[in-house]
Amino acid sequence: MAADDPQMRRLTWATMDESARTALCRRGLDAIFDPALRRSIGELIDDVREHGDEALCRALARFDGVTLTPDQLAATADELASARVDDDVDAAIDDAIAHLRAFNERLHQRIGDWSFESEPGLTVGERVTPISSAGLFVPSGKASYPSVAYQLGVPAVVAEVPLLVMVVPPLPDGSGRIDPAVLVVCRKLGIERVVRANGPAGIAALGFGTETIPAVRKVVGPGSPPVACAQVEMQRHGLATMMILGPTESLVIADDSADPELVAADLLNEAEHGTDSVTLLVTPSTTLADAVDAALAQQLASFPRRWADNARAALGVNGGCVLVDDLEAAADVANRWAPEHLQVAVAADAETALLDRLVNAGEILVGQDTLFSAGNFVIGCPASLPTGGYAHVSSGITVEAFLKRTAVARATAVARARMTPTILAMSRHEGFHAHGAAATIRR
Repeated sequence: MAADDPQMRRLTWATMDESARTALCRRGLDAIFDPALRRSIGELIDDVREHGDEALCRALARFDGVTLTPDQLAATADELASARVDDDVDAAIDDAIAHLRAFNERLHQRIGDWSFESEPGLTVGERVTPISSAGLFVPSGKASYPSVAYQLGVPAVVAEVPLLVMVVPPLPDGSGRIDPAVLVVCRKLGIERVVRANGPAGIAALGFGTETIPAVRKVVGPGSPPVACAQVEMQRHGLATMMILGPTESLVIADDSADPELVAADLLNEAEHGTDSVTLLVTPSTTLADAVDAALAQQLASFPRRWADNARAALGVNGGCVLVDDLEAAADVANRWAPEHLQVAVAADAETALLDRLVNAGEILVGQDTLFSAGNFVIGCPASLPTGGYAHVSSGITVEAFLKRTAVARATAVARARMTPTILAMSRHEGFHAHGAAATIRR
């Protein structure tokens, strides 16, 4: 079945030239930085800056097919209090929040205040404090994502950010409602400011502030290329953002020891998100690749049409199967690609050496029992992770995203006198008279 009707684009790393390798690794960035999209988002941003809530309502009507008045943008206290979900979903939210809280509280403890005496009389260190305000963007265009709400909300709450505002597009049914599960998450976490808004317009509103939305200093949250583009553009207006969260992507490194049915299921996990998603299987085994392709065909046959189309785009056009010579080469491909989600499904005696080589990934899930959906929903490690290769230089959303470090130093007269020759030498070299004078006046 795989040979006659392949589900995965098949690539061989050793025979790909540099331009083909670069194109594979650049996934998604051209869409985010498309000049036409940037112009469109720029116009939307200007409208929100000039017209506030009225612009938010216009964007909802134009892009989301939802007609609201400014007084309907914010979720009311009654909406938050009355939101209900099925008992199993409520229990699942509690389970996920507990795991996330445990992970982020432990991380918070590890990055607390510290100091040491670097020389007699000179103490240096850092204080760690929460940022003053943050916006949490939870997407809702293709589906609803209460899991994103708790993935962002728990770290922010653990950090004790004083002002939190969650922006979420209304459900894609035209009703204007916010998914009750998102509201339940907010209620459980004590997040009281929740606003329904179009994604890019909501990002702009968080940066500028409107009649309904207070301005914040930082925005985090995954989204479509327009949402990612809006976050990039709003940096010009002083809004701090995380680079870049979306569209989703995953990579599986597997060898002949892996169960091909499970590999196929895990590839489909992220591939079903959208036609802009990217999924890769990297393997040294053509036998495994063929078996996975057959399993994909069988599993996709039972998928609803929309999700099957998404998966076929993620695997057949955007991503696919990359054949490599060995697992060392697989690690090299993964490090260059720098995936958002990475799963390792190799023989036990090969795991340690492979893990030692893997350095660029938003998360690494080890073994076929550590499935992507567990990472997305409940494990507690961050699941809002850098995409588009930004795992080379950045990390997922944890409590650290909502904390800042302030250096603190204290010098005695003995330490100051010892440092003075260095201060004077550097002041003369760089031509700053007052720098040196501030030291000599203390003699």
